[in-house]
Amino acid sequence: MAAMGESSPSIVEYFGGDGGYRCGYCKNDTGNLSQGMWAHSLTVQDYQDLIDRGWRRSGKYVYKPTMNQTCCPQYTIRCRALHFQPSKSHKKVLKKMLKFLMKGELSKIDSEVEPMDSHTKDADDCSFLLKNEPDTSQSELEPLSIDYTEKVESEEETKGEINAKKVETQPVESCKETIHDNSSKPLQLAKKVGHATPKPGKGADLSKPPCRKAKDIRREQKLQKNLQNPTVQEGTQNLHGQSSKTKTNQPKSIEDFIFATLPSEALHHLEVRLVQSSPPSSQFKATFQESYQVYKRYQMVIHKDPPDKPTTSQFTRFLCDSPLEAENLPNGPDCGYGSFHQQYWLDGKIIAVGVIDILPKSVSSVYLYYDPDYSSLSLGVYSALREIAFTRQLHEKAPELSYYYMGFYIHSCPKMRYKGQYRPSDLLCPETYVWVPTEQCLPSLEHSKYCRFNQDLTAGDEGNLKELDQVWILHKRTAMRYSVYKRRRKGLNDEETIRQYATLVGQACSERMLLFRS
Repeated sequence: MAAMGESSPSIVEYFGGDGGYRCGYCKNDTGNLSQGMWAHSLTVQDYQDLIDRGWRRSGKYVYKPTMNQTCCPQYTIRCRALHFQPSKSHKKVLKKMLKFLMKGELSKIDSEVEPMDSHTKDADDCSFLLKNEPDTSQSELEPLSIDYTEKVESEEETKGEINAKKVETQPVESCKETIHDNSSKPLQLAKKVGHATPKPGKGADLSKPPCRKAKDIRREQKLQKNLQNPTVQEGTQNLHGQSSKTKTNQPKSIEDFIFATLPSEALHHLEVRLVQSSPPSSQFKATFQESYQVYKRYQMVIHKDPPDKPTTSQFTRFLCDSPLEAENLPNGPDCGYGSFHQQYWLDGKIIAVGVIDILPKSVSSVYLYYDPDYSSLSLGVYSALREIAFTRQLHEKAPELSYYYMGFYIHSCPKMRYKGQYRPSDLLCPETYVWVPTEQCLPSLEHSKYCRFNQDLTAGDEGNLKELDQVWILHKRTAMRYSVYKRRRKGLNDEETIRQYATLVGQACSERMLLFRS
């Protein structure tokens, strides 16, 4: 258990394996197998380490697919954001947005809605993702002492040192407000003159490979010029001319599209606001109802939920509640670490919300929901590209933060292979927990839905449990090593459960997090 006197430790309650749930991908009624635990609180470092071992959260429930048994193995995937280059289809989506903002025009392409509508598209089909919070009382989760031997230290000596729930949140709150209010930040785009609601439509095809030929770059530049009004075309051409001198033969980056300067007569104004969701900032509270109504419409229209299913309670547990403790560090991003909503405001109203976690090494995408009236803007793809650009922006202040986590890659489900189009990317080996380039994994996945990606057959899990006695336990409000706990609990044999938990979370997390035992 690290830094007990400086920050609140993670506290988790391990549930173990389940009997199988309905799979949202192949629709097998009991084929979805996983291990799970309820996270009463999590430091961002602990969660970073957990997702690097194949875990993922839904609300405060954290789960890990049982990869060699589940019907549709789910491999953690991350995009190397600093090296990302948009594919031809990605650029089409970015241009479509620019065209809409400038002229109110939408592409007439009528293809399938992008699977990147949400990064956990079928989450609501899996009942375990909405597990209710266990009945553990709050007082049981507040350790009074650390017991290194058999002796319980007094409350007066240790309460201030190891109180697991007191976290200073006010500085984080004010930080979020600054980011929200600062219009000079590159989180906003375009100018507003009028308003028009686009017709529902469908998005671009993401199945095509990236293309960076010079003729395509020239075609894109010509298209961008044609999109401009004659009154501003000359200025736009000059801008392109300057760019070509400094970036000769270089393909356009996503930033070139996202942060393009639009003419003053552009019809629409798009702004992306980052608001802290846990603990909720003032902006989050003020926009909660509007955000929820977008979610409700999205679930009913896109996922065909009945009107009584997407309740405010379900929305809160699924997308607002988070176990992550907000943290601000001197060498971290200005917005701090923790859980956030990125709200997409078009002409003064929310049209989409990306739920994200900002972690020490990554931005982790949790979910996306949007107003179905704007389906033709391909908001699933657009938001993913914005989040990659946001990751690169955060990297400027926090150099270690350089990856964009997209959740799980499910090769056995063809409609979920789209995440492999965000290149370059890596998949997590389910046995050794090392990252392997996605393109190297695909041939193996074509032959078997479950694969060990690490080709070194002598390699093992370097983060595996090495010493069970060093695992931290929270029992009767006292934090203690397992070696102390097992002497206190003579007659109760839960060693196998604790060993399973520690093996799955790894030695490092098991020595920092508190495993609650009643």
